[in-house]
Amino acid sequence: MDHFPTTESAVTALRALASEYGRAIEVTHDIGADQTSRRSAAEIGVTTDPDGSLPHEAYVELGGSPRVSVRLYPDDDALISVEGVDCPDVDRDDVPAFVRALYDGLAHVRVRRFPPGHFLIVPLPGDRTHKEFMPPLSLTPWLSTRVR
Repeated sequence: MDHFPTTESAVTALRALASEYGRAIEVTHDIGADQTSRRSAAEIGVTTDPDGSLPHEAYVELGGSPRVSVRLYPDDDALISVEGVDCPDVDRDDVPAFVRALYDGLAHVRVRRFPPGHFLIVPLPGDRTHKEFMPPLSLTPWLSTRVR
């Protein structure tokens, strides 16, 4: 597994993936404690955390199908949205592998009959998976083609 110690290194990896798969990419950076979403308690104009570090958050939108967006937090995790299904708490080091699994067609939707439920399953390196519950009405055309 690759290691992405900073938000910027993860963004660089996502840019490389977008180029490899021919996808458009838009990146927005929020730098400073008063700008990042998880530092909302910071006073206006306060850019550093109490430990003196400068938090950096990025929001990435990737073009094409499936619709994918990634919010990279300064706390080494990310929120990935796939066709409107939010996958929170993805380790920043897993973000490129997660997106690659989507583009390589490895991600799928598992349907459970009882109790009824749909789950987005994304394989990750090391025989791990990310499993996210989905409301049945959230099946988009792309997600519907991934049902197993």
